[in-house]
Amino acid sequence: MPIYEYRCETCDHVTEALRPMSRADDVLACESCGSGETNRRLSEFAAGGSKSASGPMPPASGCGHCGDPSGPCGMW
Repeated sequence: MPIYEYRCETCDHVTEALRPMSRADDVLACESCGSGETNRRLSEFAAGGSKSASGPMPPASGCGHCGDPSGPCGMW
């Protein structure tokens, strides 16, 4: 089940909720002020990571197919 972020139009607080995709756009009360005026927003994780991350991703090691750390398994 995905985690969604909702920003409150009243107090600008961001609330996170673990909900099924079928309920992603349902009204969610703000956990700070209780207002029902919240809008789902794109989470920073879904947008490409946190602001504190820097530099390129480290290279992957091992087999991308089976996960064996010794290298490719030959299943390609």
